[in-house]
This record gives sequence, structure tokens and C-alpha cells, in this order.
Amino acid sequence: MTIIRSQIHKGLVQSQSLEKDCWVDIRDASKQDLLRLEREFGVAPELLADIMDIDEQARIEKEETYTALIMRLPVYDESYEVSFFTVPVGILLFNDKIITVCQKSSDVLDEMSGSRVRDLNLRNKSSFVLNLMGRAALVYLKALKELNKKTAIIERELQKSVRNNELVQLLSIQKSLVFFTTSIKTNELLLEKLQKSPLIHFKEDEQELLEDVLTDNKQAIEMANIYSSILTGTMDAFASVISNNLNIVMKRLTIVSIALMIPAMVSGLFGMNVPLPFQDSPFAFAWIVGLSLSASIIGATVLGDRKRKKLITKALPYTHNLMVHR
Repeated sequence: MTIIRSQIHKGLVQSQSLEKDCWVDIRDASKQDLLRLEREFGVAPELLADIMDIDEQARIEKEETYTALIMRLPVYDESYEVSFFTVPVGILLFNDKIITVCQKSSDVLDEMSGSRVRDLNLRNKSSFVLNLMGRAALVYLKALKELNKKTAIIERELQKSVRNNELVQLLSIQKSLVFFTTSIKTNELLLEKLQKSPLIHFKEDEQELLEDVLTDNKQAIEMANIYSSILTGTMDAFASVISNNLNIVMKRLTIVSIALMIPAMVSGLFGMNVPLPFQDSPFAFAWIVGLSLSASIIGATVLGDRKRKKLITKALPYTHNLMVHR
């Protein structure tokens, strides 16, 4: 889908035709969009293939009529197994226009096109690039906080779970963190190249913005690394918790099985074809049933971990008091 945007005062409006200093915004790029870029704007097909490559890394290169940058943007799509991932976006800087090409839509592009970025100027190509990369860093930070919230929710569910569903969700979040970490690092390398590259010239005030973008990018990298380390430890710990919960369930089932074996043993003894106690008593059946039930209750009580439960119950108020006084 191709949308042409032009600037009026400080806002962006859609335009039906190409204008000077316009922004050609291409998302969910189709073959027709790519063919148009190749034929009408002279974009190299090799570059378009790189932009459409999901694993392409961030970089900058100079062509005859334009300067091309590739960076990676965060994307959220709940229809995928890994809902948070990243995609490359191509930024083509011509003398009289800007073209962005992305195979998916992203919150970064939505905020740029929705006039939510302050002082956005399509006439200033270097400022457009910095605003796009700065907005990408902020969206990365926002997505990382969202992933951290999802992790906390899953952790609460894991405490009482004996299934692997929650661990699978944590694995999905871990994959997202790996994607984010790799992409943010490549974006940081691109920013460092832009500081030294003669291909794009930044004004003095833009140098300050570039430093701010680098700071946000480094913060996003640190957050991604911290969340990833915490999540790895959490997954290992809760894998043990699930195994322990399963052991507790199996223990209870074993206690129930043993308790049910006692009445079977008693009824088996009294079913033998030999002289037995109470065989002439009219209350023999009631005595046998009562004996079986009593034996089952005693057996379940002995096998049940009542002593441990009492110790835990006594320890809880003491632990709670410690937490309160701290």
C-alpha cells in the first residue's frame, strides 16, 4: 500500500500525486509497489530485495540519485506465535522526496504519519531520519515494558500450574527479547556510522538530537538485556516449580491409591472360604465396612504430610511479620 504525504504547516496530509518534499510511505509492500519503485524512481532491485529480507541488518549506502538507509523497527502482531518481532524498513532520501519501504506496518510509522512527532520537517532529510530512529527507540522501550508486564502475569499463573502452556508463553517472550536486542544493537551501529559518515550532514542542534537518540537506544539495549537475564532465570526456576507441583499431585494420587487398597485387602481377607471372626454375627457387614473405613482414614492420615503443613502454617505469620517490619 502506497500513501503519498505532503506537509502543510506542521501537519501531514495525504496527497494524490507526487509533490516536492513529499513522503512516499509504502507499507505491506506488494510486487506492484516494488516494481513501481524500480521503474519510476530508479531504485536498485538488489536494494529492494535487501529491504524485503526479514533478516536484513541496519546499514547506510550511497547511490547515484539517493542515499539509502536500512534500520529495524518493532512490530506487534498477535496473529503470530511470537507477537513482538522486528522488521527492516528502507529509507530512501532523494533531493526532493523521502521514500520509506516496509513489509509490515509499525507503531513507529503510525506515529510519524499521525503528526505525533514534534518539529517533523519533510524538507529536512537528516531531521526526518533522526526523528524516525528516535521514535523507534521509544517504541522499543514501550514494547519492552509491555513484555515485562506479560512476564509478570505469566509468573503468577505459573505458581499454581502443572502444564507447559505458561512456559511456552515465556519462551515466546524470550524470542521477542532476542529479536529486540539484536535489532536495537544494529540500529545503534547505524547511529554511530551516521555520526562519522559524510553521506548525511547534521546541524548543531541535530547533533544534540542524535546524542539523545543514542542514549535512548542504549537504554533500550540495557533493558532488553536485563529482562532477558531475568526471564532466563525465571524459566529455569518455574520449570522446577512445575516439576515439583507435578510431584505433589502424584504424591496425593499415591496416598489415595494406598488408602483405597486397605478396604480391598480387608474385604479380601473376609472373603476367604475359612472360618472367620464375626461370620455368625448379624452385624458382620457393618463391622467390616467400619473397619475398612477406619483403616483407610488412619492410613491416609499417616501417609499425609500433616507435620509439614503445621510447620508451614506456624512459619507463615513469622515470615509475614518480618516482611512488614522491613
